[in-house]
Amino acid sequence: MSMSNGSAPGRRAPLVVGLLAGAAVVVVLGLLVREFGPGNMGNGVLAGGSIALLGIGAAAWRAWHRPDDAGPLDRHFAGSADERDAVVLTRALAVAGVTALPLTGLATVAIAVGLRWDITLAVLLFAQLAILVVAYRLEVVRG
Repeated sequence: MSMSNGSAPGRRAPLVVGLLAGAAVVVVLGLLVREFGPGNMGNGVLAGGSIALLGIGAAAWRAWHRPDDAGPLDRHFAGSADERDAVVLTRALAVAGVTALPLTGLATVAIAVGLRWDITLAVLLFAQLAILVVAYRLEVVRG
């Protein structure tokens, strides 16, 4: 029933290489934006990218070392997701995708009528992330 075996060393190597490549990209991009970007944007790139990479690494570690406690997203990052895990993630991403276009349209209208663009885009980003998290949780519970 499982699509792959995430405990095999061959399954770990691509994730480790991906995390190392991601770390290199985060450092280079963060330092470039820190040097040439406005304000503390570079620090935000470094912090946000590092947190994302640590989260992915922690999820994969949990799926490899504690498979009974791992959730569907943990198994997905570790490469050991089964068909049910893949369906849960696909459905949650579909909901996020369907709602992205109308939300972006609302944000465009909000900016056009004079609302601050930076706050509008921040609200758009957090709304899309919230929709993704809620859709994912509902799909996990619904199972």
